[in-house]
Amino acid sequence: MVVVRDPAAETQVDVSAALAEAGLTIRRDAPEADGSLTPDLTGIEGVIILAAPRSGVATVRALLQDARAAEVPVLAIGAGTRLLAGPETVATDSGSTPPAKHRAVALTSAADTDPLFAKCDPLPVELRPAGEPFSPPADAVTLADCEGHPQQAFRLGSTTWGVRFLEDAPLGRWGEGLLRRFAALVAARAEHTVTRAFFTRQAADWEERFIYQAPAYEAAVARMRLKAGTRALDLGCGTGRAMPALRAQVGPAGQVLGVDVTPAMLASAARHARHRHGWLLAADCNRLPLPGRSVQGIFSAGLLDQLPDPRATLLEWGRVSTPGAVLLLFHPSGRAERAARNNRPLDPDDLLAESNLRPALETTGWQVNEYEDAPRHFLARAVLRG
Repeated sequence: MVVVRDPAAETQVDVSAALAEAGLTIRRDAPEADGSLTPDLTGIEGVIILAAPRSGVATVRALLQDARAAEVPVLAIGAGTRLLAGPETVATDSGSTPPAKHRAVALTSAADTDPLFAKCDPLPVELRPAGEPFSPPADAVTLADCEGHPQQAFRLGSTTWGVRFLEDAPLGRWGEGLLRRFAALVAARAEHTVTRAFFTRQAADWEERFIYQAPAYEAAVARMRLKAGTRALDLGCGTGRAMPALRAQVGPAGQVLGVDVTPAMLASAARHARHRHGWLLAADCNRLPLPGRSVQGIFSAGLLDQLPDPRATLLEWGRVSTPGAVLLLFHPSGRAERAARNNRPLDPDDLLAESNLRPALETTGWQVNEYEDAPRHFLARAVLRG
């Protein structure tokens, strides 16, 4: 986690207990005393903003912009919400401080379906709204409001929240509950968050860097030997390099879906016109939004051995596949080549080693009929048993 706070402040909200409860740690407590912060999301699973720093604001804003693009969860509290304000902060409140007799802050109907606010406790009636002028971006969804002091809590996109009315340390029971829910949400999404953060940075030039691999992808897809009119998936599709070859194989009556968990990769795929060959879908390959027995071919390059539970993944792929469906696992370089490139020996526990991959596939319903670990490519072809 990155925690953005004011190093000069004597009192700060204590987030360590909530993070520890969710199994998270503060990897970077920023900005440092000199206001410095490196705008890098490598290994970062979430961001908490407790204050607008006195220096390095542009760097923190850049970090938040990257976090939103990569769907890294962000929670801004109190004065920290200023960093989420629109380009021009407009005086939307009626005064600089709440009046002695104020209307209560209340949750809006949008909070009922919000991932962070749904099913939370009612807001305390004595809660005082933040009264300073503030204008969140136009796309903000209001989650808590107050007459005369609107937009006390809001969400930007699907993974960024601002809660203005929590100013004090300690936050009280309701605020501590919010922190715990946010920490639990970060922990639950951690795997996808780190993946998105890494590939979001790579998406802009990924196609150009690996354009030379296109013939290898075409040759691999040809090994699937799918029938015209069938449905094929490219799982972990990235920029969709396999989609043109899949479309050529299933023909105009068939269907091609490119599935990836990183929106930036799918945006790059669209820029390279891969949407002309099929649908682009943002989804988790372990929980595919598809009915059972609806797919006849699955192509996946460099994905299965990177997942935490390959057995569960293979069972999910089997769920959506018809009996006789083809699964083709591919990588444009062999295991030995990749090991040498990373200056390490071959790992006997590598899932893609034949002695490991065959049992993994066959115990989840897939029958292996081709296995090649060649110097210039890796390929395994399996068919789902009936």
